[in-house]
Amino acid sequence: MTPFLAQSEPWISFDVAGLAEQFWNNTVDGLALGGIYALVALGYTLVYGVLKLINFAHSEVFVVGAFATWLTFYGLGFRSGATPALSVFEIILFLAIACLAAMAVSGGTAVLLERVAYRPLRKRNAPRLVFLITAIGASFAIQQTLRLIFGLNQQPQIRLLQPEPLFRLFGATVTNIHIILFVAAVLLWFVADYFVNRTRLGRGIRAVAQDPDTATLMGVNKERVIVITFLVGGLLAGAAALFYMMRIPQGAIYNGGFLLGIKAFTAAVLGGIGNLRGALLGGFLLGLVENYGQSLFGGEWKDIVAFVVLIVVLMFRPTGILGESLGKARV
Repeated sequence: MTPFLAQSEPWISFDVAGLAEQFWNNTVDGLALGGIYALVALGYTLVYGVLKLINFAHSEVFVVGAFATWLTFYGLGFRSGATPALSVFEIILFLAIACLAAMAVSGGTAVLLERVAYRPLRKRNAPRLVFLITAIGASFAIQQTLRLIFGLNQQPQIRLLQPEPLFRLFGATVTNIHIILFVAAVLLWFVADYFVNRTRLGRGIRAVAQDPDTATLMGVNKERVIVITFLVGGLLAGAAALFYMMRIPQGAIYNGGFLLGIKAFTAAVLGGIGNLRGALLGGFLLGLVENYGQSLFGGEWKDIVAFVVLIVVLMFRPTGILGESLGKARV
């Protein structure tokens, strides 16, 4: 053995004891993080279900929501530094205002993106590859626009709510942030699922996803359905941006959506892209796998483990775990 190899550190280690010790803490935190992935993944899966388009610019729709959240806090008079002393009512009120602002801005950005970038291509019956390239280009265009407006550096942190332990579950500390993220993700997913499966507009979305030509002949306004699909995805991305900044309030930054967007897309594929329930399942699974992998292999392997699991799942389930398309969802 050469002196170099003899002195080198092992490139990977297995901390099974650490995984067992932190299992429940990782489970609680992974479910909260997975809820954020699930909300962003819903936007990917809705657009793919209707247009068979992977909207890579959706991560920038999320980032726009993060900036909207930060600007709303700033406009309400909050600044970086110590967490302000607010009553429960005030916290709920200010978070609701920020959430509505982020959802409105992200939803508007998603609709604008559809009108400017994708609709002209549909009118020209452009190949799918052109849509994909346009999505990547739109992603960079929005990212660089944010860089020109807000600069290279992240915005100062603004935090309205500190994590506070509420109770212990199997030895894990459950905080108020954990509860808010998990409940909000499940609640918003339920609203989206109800909208798609139980409302008239939702039936239009499923009809276009299943057969756009027949849906048009049956009187469904295809263009309107597509706009609504982008709008719903954008609204969910805006809400996810607020929750993300509550969990990791490092401040908004112009390229902050790249890695999260890739992970949310991974979650959508993992659960079965085009499937609303698959997006929720994939998001939670990805959050758990990331946290477990971090404890088992070390923090530097956190992102790699998630993608390895995705590859393994796709080897056995090429359409994801649930693998049901939006057009085949229950009526």
